[in-house]
Amino acid sequence: MSVYASLKEEAWAANMEIPARALALYTWGNVSAFDPDRGVFAIKPSGVPYPELTPESMVVVDLDGKIAEGSLNPSSDTPTHRALYREFAPGGIVHTHSTYAVAWAQARCPIPLFGTTHADHIQTPVPCTPYLSREAVEGDYELETGNLIVRTFREGLPGIHGPLDPREVTMVLVGGHGPFAWGSTAAKAVYNAAVLEETARMALLTLQIAPEAASLPEYIVHKHYERKHGSGAYYGQGKG
Repeated sequence: MSVYASLKEEAWAANMEIPARALALYTWGNVSAFDPDRGVFAIKPSGVPYPELTPESMVVVDLDGKIAEGSLNPSSDTPTHRALYREFAPGGIVHTHSTYAVAWAQARCPIPLFGTTHADHIQTPVPCTPYLSREAVEGDYELETGNLIVRTFREGLPGIHGPLDPREVTMVLVGGHGPFAWGSTAAKAVYNAAVLEETARMALLTLQIAPEAASLPEYIVHKHYERKHGSGAYYGQGKG
């Protein structure tokens, strides 16, 4: 049995959640699962329809882009995943083309923090990057996409929020492109992508109802985030 069998199983199971959660059509989107001890991640093969995927078809790649195991070409977004693993060190990463999140990305607008559903997961608007430069697109496009996400987190949201912590802000929109999300596992990354899509939909509906809607007050944002993620979190059944 392959030493990467469990990693490939994790990546496959997470990839199967993309169509299950209606986060992408056809072959769009991809998930990867990271093994920090071996410094490799398993990722969806490029252009293979979801119904045809198997755990064995996942491709294992190291952080330099070398294929450690697999006979298929890895996702074309692999360099983006590599950049985010190097800088953010999550356990899993997902890229989708979910409709509402893509709409915000195409508008190149951060998703405003209007309500507690959003605040339960992150305490800032969902950041959106600018367009990639011509030079970046004509160079190593997918790697530069990852570099742009990292740079956006370092610079923060002008006039809204300073540098962003990828351990707390686990989602981003790439301007003109679409969403990426990450988490402690590949499954958690997909969960965050589904949350992002629903948050994007709710925000759009809010603006349709009330175009001048205000952001949720900071004290409510803080309360909702801390009750799930803070040192005194009490949401759920605990870890005992």
